[in-house]
Amino acid sequence: MEMLKEMAKFGKKLVESGLVSSQFGNISVRVDNKMIITKRGAMLDEISDGGVIEIDLEESKNFDLKASIEATVHREVYRSTSALAVIHAHPPYAVVGSLMVRGKNIKPMDCEGLYLLHEIPIVEGETGTKQLAEVVSYALQDHKGVIVRGHGTFAIGETLEEAYVVTSMIEHSCKVKYLCSMVMR
Repeated sequence: MEMLKEMAKFGKKLVESGLVSSQFGNISVRVDNKMIITKRGAMLDEISDGGVIEIDLEESKNFDLKASIEATVHREVYRSTSALAVIHAHPPYAVVGSLMVRGKNIKPMDCEGLYLLHEIPIVEGETGTKQLAEVVSYALQDHKGVIVRGHGTFAIGETLEEAYVVTSMIEHSCKVKYLCSMVMR
């Protein structure tokens, strides 16, 4: 399965680049009216056939218990946007940035971040809840990535590569902003 290879490739890249610890975060791809998503507790740097599950975009409680706890968020993102891939990661500078900023967004200071992201919305919500799904999917209607305050990022794309680039760019922009804040003290 080509899709599984892509998920494994980007799961490994996420861990190797420090954007997520192995058992945290999740990856999904949309296929028609279904999504393939990593299972609860799956190690992203070792994704195999047994580490993913296919679930409907409509509610399917039985299978959702095996899927990532964030399946509700992924599902709502697919319903509300044209995304074909979603990556949820826990990049440390993005998490720290979301805790340091009091506003509703982070404006990148670096030219690449400004060009690609313009601004990074910060939303609030409990992990895996309908409320989080609603605020994340709403923010992703106008942005390619969002940070959940104190939790991590959700990034979308037409491909996993695009979602990975957005995740990396959010982390890079947050790192630049953090380092500048340390120097400017």
